[in-house]
Amino acid sequence: MHSQTSGWVYVTKIDEIPIAGARVVTGGKAGPIAIFRTADDSIFAVLDKCPHKGGPLSQGIVNGHAVTCPLHAWNINLSDGCAIAPDSGCARSYSIRCESGDVLLSVAELASD
Repeated sequence: MHSQTSGWVYVTKIDEIPIAGARVVTGGKAGPIAIFRTADDSIFAVLDKCPHKGGPLSQGIVNGHAVTCPLHAWNINLSDGCAIAPDSGCARSYSIRCESGDVLLSVAELASD
């Protein structure tokens, strides 16, 4: 991760994340964090581990505001990191925002892991 300003840390440019894809950044103690960009240019950040068996969510298929884990096809809601029924469990989600094309993560949430 890069520079930090007023509680947020710069991680990448939105254009560096493929549409309906992800980019992984190091979350320090948290572990790898997957930054997702959906087809409608929404962005989300979740721990890059499926709550089922730890599969790499960043390698899954993004559909709407969900991602399908590549290991066992669990669907994870990107807004909160929780599995979509009938599956259950949650991956840690993080506050994220985009300003002038810069993608920023909450420093406070990274520090709390």
